[in-house]
Amino acid sequence: MTWVTGADGSPYGVTNLPYGVFRQNGGPSRIGVRIGSWVFDLAAAEAAELVLAAGTLCRPVLNDFMALGRPQWTAVRQRITELLTDPAHRAAVEPLLVPLDDVELLLPIEVADYVDFYSSEHHASNVGQIFRPGQPPLLPNWKHLPIGYHGRAGTVVVSGTPVTRPTGQRASAEGPVTGPSVRLDIEAEVGFVVGVPSALGDRVAVDDFAEHVFGVVLVNDWSARDIQAWEYQPLGPFLGKSFATSVSAWVTPLDALADAFVPAPDQDPPVVDYLRDVPHLGLDLRLAVEWNGDQVSEPPFATMYWTPAQQLAHLTVNGASLRTGDLYASGTVSGPDRGQVGSFLELTWGGAEPVKVGGESRTFLDDGDTVTITATAPGPDGTTIALGEVSGTVRPAR
Repeated sequence: MTWVTGADGSPYGVTNLPYGVFRQNGGPSRIGVRIGSWVFDLAAAEAAELVLAAGTLCRPVLNDFMALGRPQWTAVRQRITELLTDPAHRAAVEPLLVPLDDVELLLPIEVADYVDFYSSEHHASNVGQIFRPGQPPLLPNWKHLPIGYHGRAGTVVVSGTPVTRPTGQRASAEGPVTGPSVRLDIEAEVGFVVGVPSALGDRVAVDDFAEHVFGVVLVNDWSARDIQAWEYQPLGPFLGKSFATSVSAWVTPLDALADAFVPAPDQDPPVVDYLRDVPHLGLDLRLAVEWNGDQVSEPPFATMYWTPAQQLAHLTVNGASLRTGDLYASGTVSGPDRGQVGSFLELTWGGAEPVKVGGESRTFLDDGDTVTITATAPGPDGTTIALGEVSGTVRPAR
């Protein structure tokens, strides 16, 4: 129970407490934590010595705090929980609660590197059938390692940032043409934010996932399917993906998801030693995709073939170092049914089977379209917690 007005029963209650960065009236960036429809100003709380985190909560982004490591993350979370639940602290804390409607939410981290994986068997199989008809949907390596590629950290933007339609090359009957993408798509994903770095040359074991990963964000890795289809062989995604990746403004700490870990799908054939995570656990996150306000899909993250711990182990097995602020995303989340897919490429089967959105027949994104991805997870004692939404509106090409 919390004394904060309206927060009890909220999916952003005291068992959640996601971190973000905000500002008021054009002022400086400040770190806060969400409780109900309020933002608890942690910069002010640390300045008043209500919370102690080596001065890192007074910084403009979360990176310095995330670098402190799990013991400090846990201690600060416990202290915030105490401040928001013990009425003895109400007089000191209540003036530091800012209405959510009065703030502008900013990108919560300085993104160091960005990696996108391809970890849903259902999504990979669907894309294989659409892009490579008549061939096996999964390539021979897919069940042996988490496939991934390096994205562009500089084009990661916070939820609500407009997305400009990308321009690039695409195939036509007369040969390649250059112009705005005509098959603009989404990818509903879950992202993992690294707090504690690793040394160049070291490998991070699957068992050390929770010591390095600070928390979770929702991701929309916007995709230009026509640009992608022309460029992706032999080296994979490039301009079809790098123009924008949207992330939620709130980072849900791993501690808030303790009740959401569930057995992940069985892996056959057995994985090699460095990918063997025991117990083999994924997260029971239930995503929902809205297209111009119409819910069109409910992707289930629990069906993902490769787990977040396996992805992190694979990312570093060659000795690649982690940096504070690294973001790695799961890849598109898709379940076995058409109503559980995380891309419009799958929803409309490559554009061949349009869907109704707002009473209109649609395949890919038009200028002015807005896509919003939300997610919930089980919390303690049968409660539900929400992850911060990620939303974006398509603007015309420049």
